[in-house]
Amino acid sequence: MSSTKQQQRARAAKQQAKWEARQAARKHKQRIYRIVAGVCVLALVGAGVAIAALTGNNDGSLDAADDPTATESPYFDDTAPDDSTGQNEGDVPDPAIAEGRTWTATMTTSAGDIVMELDGAAAPQAVANFIALARDGFFTNTSCHRLVTSGIFVLQCGDPEGTGMGGPGWNFGPIENAPADDVYPAGTLAMARVGGNAYSMGSQFFLVYEDSTIPSDQAGGYTVFGRITSGLDVVQSIANDGVEGGASDGSPATQVVIEGVEVQ
Repeated sequence: MSSTKQQQRARAAKQQAKWEARQAARKHKQRIYRIVAGVCVLALVGAGVAIAALTGNNDGSLDAADDPTATESPYFDDTAPDDSTGQNEGDVPDPAIAEGRTWTATMTTSAGDIVMELDGAAAPQAVANFIALARDGFFTNTSCHRLVTSGIFVLQCGDPEGTGMGGPGWNFGPIENAPADDVYPAGTLAMARVGGNAYSMGSQFFLVYEDSTIPSDQAGGYTVFGRITSGLDVVQSIANDGVEGGASDGSPATQVVIEGVEVQ
């Protein structure tokens, strides 16, 4: 066995052990949480989210260590932050997961299957993040909560809250593989983030169903980490049904639920 493979296995075993320890601690915390607080529902009241840009509000107010319901996985690298700026927060998935190669992700939704090609070479952080979340079942039974049908043409998904305010319990950056001309062709798969913050990506992503020019802000553009290879017609059909209440930006008139994501 090569020394590289030995190192990879040792690293995987170490991460597995850390994951198991975190799982045990989380289950203990959940028991205490239920005893002390009973059933606690965190409501987002009056969350006025600016929708001029593609934002995903992952403000780090609850991270994986503090949230008793936060997702934990052996794919998460608790040595984060793993970038030279030190601005990543939480147990950010290790970019090495992306392996610098192309992946195929099949997203099964209530509206039909969408098959996507993930570019692990061009956007290793975002692809590693997506793979880790998908394999941990994070996206299962989440909704695509936002559709934009004017100016830009996107369907946004990946928020466990379904409000545009939720995330996985961590943030990462910087922006990867953003188009220099701000043009996102139909079929583009990209990460949502908080406006003006390059280190605010979490779990939310958007699918472009018609060529769109999305202006960069002071942080830059949006991380493009893949493209739709099959099922663009599914997204276009959702868009054709319009936005709830007849608006041009809001919840899709046809509810879209992600039933599962398989990556290989």
